[in-house]
Amino acid sequence: SFLFLKEVDWEVELAFVIGRRGKCIKEEDALSYVAGFTVANDVSARDWQMKRNGQQWLLSKTFDSFCPLGPALVTADAVKDPHNLGIRCLVNGDTVQSSNTSQMIFKTAALIAWVSKFVTLTPGDVFLMGTPPGVGVFRNPPVFLKKGDVVECQIDQLGSIINK
Repeated sequence: SFLFLKEVDWEVELAFVIGRRGKCIKEEDALSYVAGFTVANDVSARDWQMKRNGQQWLLSKTFDSFCPLGPALVTADAVKDPHNLGIRCLVNGDTVQSSNTSQMIFKTAALIAWVSKFVTLTPGDVFLMGTPPGVGVFRNPPVFLKKGDVVECQIDQLGSIINK
């Protein structure tokens, strides 16, 4: 059904879910709005991100079945430090991304404070925090997923999500 998607890429990302409604949230209060953390595979159709649709990236991440989350929502109080977790992505068993969430540019509290200036956050809202180096589009030569490939996204303390 996705024959028109030619350049599908992986992105392991730390995700968090909002647990209570808020607007104009102060950074020092922001973590109290987090219900929990999970693993995301921010699947991206790079052909739609970089060559089609006027290079607007949003559509490239919104196709059916994109952005699987899981395997569970780990409550915020059960994660010792979400900004110091090993984070990895494997494609067909080969490690293609390996880093630590300490390397993320933006931290959870800062994102909540900034976004809540413009948008009322509601329970169930999901934030993705960005991906470490190693995505397929920036490899030389670029590498994209093929039918039957298995992508496993892992984050320490949060688990692993596996998708074909």
